Amino acid sequence: MTARVLHFLPFLRLRGKVPEGRMGAIVREGSKRKFARILRSGMTDAEQLLWYHLRRRQLANQRFRRQVPIGPYVVDFACLETRLVIEVDGSQHLDSKRDQQRDVWLSTAGYRVLRFWNHDVLSRTDSVLAQILDVIAKTCPLPAFGHLPPQAGEGKQRVPGA
Repeated sequence: MTARVLHFLPFLRLRGKVPEGRMGAIVREGSKRKFARILRSGMTDAEQLLWYHLRRRQLANQRFRRQVPIGPYVVDFACLETRLVIEVDGSQHLDSKRDQQRDVWLSTAGYRVLRFWNHDVLSRTDSVLAQILDVIAKTCPLPAFGHLPPQAGEGKQRVPGA
């Protein structure tokens, strides 16, 4: 296995499961879940802060998941209902061709991708959350007035014995 592969996927070095050239096969064999589990336990400070605000349906009552395998990738955060992916990146992702390819693949699969820098998440958290809320509002707006589902106790009443 080359040093380059080990640099990007340190879990493989620990597990010793991938002979050189078998990267795609391992991704298909379910190791993405193991990799996602490792990533969840080693989140950056920015990811932890954003997760604090996204978890438990705190943001627009949307359920976000962290370190989610989607296709051949593991994304930082995803809301599957709105098909929104959020990536929190450090400076090593500046002008990354891999990130561009990943964004194209995710967009083709129907996901909207938002990228934030670690520094922005840590220093301008409210602005980042406002941008996420804006995208969610555009993705799944409330139904038009008059087309809301009935509240509890409203709607068609059953007539006993009918």
